[in-house]
Amino acid sequence: MRVQVRGKNGFQVTRAIEQYAVDKLEKIERYFREELDAYVVCKVYNDHHKVEVTIPTKYYTMRAEVGNPDMYGAIDLTIDKLESQIRKHKAKITRSLQKRDGVKDIFHEDLDIEALERELVHQPVRTKLIELDELSDEEAITALEMLGHDFFVYKNDLTKQVHVVYLRNDGKYGIIQTQ
Repeated sequence: MRVQVRGKNGFQVTRAIEQYAVDKLEKIERYFREELDAYVVCKVYNDHHKVEVTIPTKYYTMRAEVGNPDMYGAIDLTIDKLESQIRKHKAKITRSLQKRDGVKDIFHEDLDIEALERELVHQPVRTKLIELDELSDEEAITALEMLGHDFFVYKNDLTKQVHVVYLRNDGKYGIIQTQ
């Protein structure tokens, strides 16, 4: 795979970052028969780093973008996202484009997707049993803020149903209600 890594927003790509991205993209390369180009853009912001990876092929373009406080972490998450997209859409892409010449030659046929999924499926790191507190939505948001978590599960004091309050990407709160 030919990889081009560049920086934006004042980020200077070091040899270590470039080599790290190239090494990580080798995970993607095993899915394809042909030599592909990959374009990696590393951006820096005040509070996080963002990595965008674009891999154009003959019939479609794969793209993933992830932000993370750490540049290496952002690269890892972006490659994982791309790999997930490939596994998820490989059969669909092959099926929908099989009438075109050369599509069957894009992916390695001997690649066992089920075995890869078993290998890559994450096992739970921790299991926790919680007792649900009866709280109002406002109390649940306060509990979420105090814990510093991304979500909080509780029993609504009015409906007596399980709800989940979570912190959205825009900094506001969302509530998921169950039936």
